[in-house]
Order: sequence, then C-alpha cells, then structure tokens
Amino acid sequence: MLEIKHLKTILSLAETHSVNISAQQLHMTQSALSHQIKLLESQLGQNLFERKSNPIRFTPAGETLLACAKEVLPKIQHTEQVLTAMEQGNLGRLLIGVDCHTCFDWLLPLVQSYQEKWQGVDLDILNVFGNNPELSGELTLAKLDNQELDLVITSDPESSEDRVFTPLFSYEQVCVFSPQHAFAQKDVLLPKDFKDQTLIVYPVDKQKLDFFRRFLNPANIKPKEIRHSQLTVMMLQNVALNRGVCILPKWLIKTLPEFSHLPTKPLGKEGLWSTLYVATRQSEQKRPYIEDFIHLIADNMNP
Repeated sequence: MLEIKHLKTILSLAETHSVNISAQQLHMTQSALSHQIKLLESQLGQNLFERKSNPIRFTPAGETLLACAKEVLPKIQHTEQVLTAMEQGNLGRLLIGVDCHTCFDWLLPLVQSYQEKWQGVDLDILNVFGNNPELSGELTLAKLDNQELDLVITSDPESSEDRVFTPLFSYEQVCVFSPQHAFAQKDVLLPKDFKDQTLIVYPVDKQKLDFFRRFLNPANIKPKEIRHSQLTVMMLQNVALNRGVCILPKWLIKTLPEFSHLPTKPLGKEGLWSTLYVATRQSEQKRPYIEDFIHLIADNMNP
C-alpha cells in the first residue's frame, strides 16, 4: 500500500506546509499531488491532515506516517549512495597480505596517504607470517584465492587460474657485513665466498629466497651456518657485531641511517636483482581503488 513516493510527499509537506510548493519540489501539478493524497487516505481509511488547517497540521495517522518517512528515506538515500559508490569502484574492502619481511618498511607510510584519498575503502594489513613463516608464501596466496585477502605483495609469483601478478619494481640485493669483515677487501662477491660464512636470513623457505635459488644453488654452495631473524634491525645489529652477514635490498639499507656505517657489496658481476609483484584476483584487479593502490606503490618505489 505504502510507496516511497508517499513518504516523499509526506516529508515534503511537513517541510513546506504547502501543497503548491511541495508539488513544485516533487515535479508534480498541484492537482496530481492532491489526488495522490486523497487516494492514499482512501486506501488507509483515515485522514492524514486536519481539514482547512493553515499551515498544514497532521492527524495522528499523518504523524505516524511522517515518523516513518523521516526514518526510512534517509536509509534509502544512504543505501543508494553506497550502491552508486560500489558501482563506481569508490567503496570496498582492501585486505592486504605481505609475503615480504622488508615490505613493511615502505608500505606503511604509503597507506596513510592512500586512506586519506580513499576514505570509503576499508583497508587493513594482515599478519600472514603467523606460526608458520616458512609456509607464508603458499598460505598467503591461498588466502587470496579463498577471498580472505584482496591483494598480496610478494617476490615469488606462483600463477593460478584466477591470480594476476603485476610487477611493481625491481631492486638489487646486496650483502651487508661489518667493517672488520674480510669481504671489505673484495669488489664483488661470488657464491664460493659464502661457503665459510654465517648467513643471517629471515625464517622463510630457502627456495623462496633469490639469494639461494639464483645465486648459491646453481653453484652448489651452502653457507657454513644459517641463523634466522624476523626483525631487520636485529639482523643488522648482529651483522654490526660481526656475528654473520646478511642479504638485503639495497634500498632498505639506505633507509636505516643507524646502520649506514655497514659496508655492502654486490652479488656477482651483474648484481643480484629481484622483482616485487602484487597479486590480485582476476575478477578484482580492475577495481579503481585496487588499481590506484598498485599505481601508488609503483610510482613511489620505482627510481
């Protein structure tokens, strides 16, 4: 019986106290509006207004209908705005998984500016390392497939039917060591130089680290000892104490002035270069707020 147009009419009459002005607001003729009111009153079996009252006064039935209009119409308007924003790609969820220990150093500053621009996007960065850091890569991408994550930052693209990997930027990995270390006398480091070294690495599967997969393994070289550290700062602190060497992105070292005294050397004559990717579901990759997040990273991290 009740329609949205009836609620809009009642609310307009309460605001204007005039059938003529309300008719203009609702883009109707005065006679058409009067007919709508009479028809509604006939269907309800009771009057909505006191007759011959100036300004308009509502009956108890009219007041009840007005209260409904004040409650329902704003909800409908808000829902329409939300649906429009969703259709235009201005509203949504962006849960980010980071399969990269060093990514947090540059990611968090970018998030603040992104959230200021996309206030309708519910963004969060989830801890994907958990209790199984060695399996973080597989688990993170599985969460993407299961829609538990919307975007994954990784250096290890593993393709599947619904995943899309977009390259973000390339970076050089270098060896960091103490000033007293023998590496200081070398121009470049070769795989054989690490066979007697203690290597400090993040607790991830070695086969997911380019240093092992592309540098040591082809030469069939293994370090004397491997130590694990989840925190970059602790890793570098141990390096400064000459308790081992580590492999880190060159850009990361430049962002840590407290360790600027630690020397670095390239790995091999051409250097060891890696690429960071962002993984999304194929069905989601063209959402404007996801595309903009990817562009933000690429624009800020590419030299």
